[in-house]
Amino acid sequence: MTGLEHKSSSPLGIHALTVAYHRKPVLWDIDLDIPPGAIVGIIGPNGAGKSTLLKACLGLLPLASGRVTVFGKPYHEQRALVGYVPQRESVDWDFPVTVRDVVEMGTYGGLGLFRRPRERERSIAREALASVGLAAEAHRQIGQLSGGQQQRVFLARALAQQAKLYLMDEPFASVDAATEQAIVSVLRKMSSEGRTAVVVHHDLETARDYFDWVVLLNTRVIAAGPTETVMTHARLRETYGGRLTLLDEAGSRLKEAVRG
Repeated sequence: MTGLEHKSSSPLGIHALTVAYHRKPVLWDIDLDIPPGAIVGIIGPNGAGKSTLLKACLGLLPLASGRVTVFGKPYHEQRALVGYVPQRESVDWDFPVTVRDVVEMGTYGGLGLFRRPRERERSIAREALASVGLAAEAHRQIGQLSGGQQQRVFLARALAQQAKLYLMDEPFASVDAATEQAIVSVLRKMSSEGRTAVVVHHDLETARDYFDWVVLLNTRVIAAGPTETVMTHARLRETYGGRLTLLDEAGSRLKEAVRG
């Protein structure tokens, strides 16, 4: 994948990126241009470096080599254009803050220092909560919500930021069906507005339906491009190795159980 001709119009450009822990590469020579307005799935086995890739793009991890650009400029210059939805497990949900407070945090980048949310910011937060079906929960403490509702609050916070590029780390993990559909609806709305979403995802069964562009990752990029051309059995086998056989078997058994 090296030698890719990067475009300044790309929402996310990853240039020959390598990340290593204790001198052992976790990501190796990643070269990608994410297309604008796409819903992109980052797919691969556990330990493939999917979450690491997002954190490296956000400057949360040191790079052994390479660089990241957002619309052709270094990430630190374009930070306001990027929204991030972390894994739900990484958050302290006992912190005494309301749902509305959390979502309004998404507007802080446009407020400047020492300025409190005004009616405009509160209106943006209300609209974001309504878009994920949680308008009625605005005054509840965040820890009182279900896991799926908490995930939707984080999505609403990102929406309130009104970013152009969203990086989401396993937003579909361990959520209920209503939350899953709410996330899919939001992703499709983002895409229709020309926004780009890059989503770490683990479920091969739903990946074809959710994403119009995918990256198959296992330390290095195995393949990247439109979902229908990239997610072939041969490429998935290269990505997952022997684990793909187990995934196929598990999927078949699940389908049989549902039919039974």
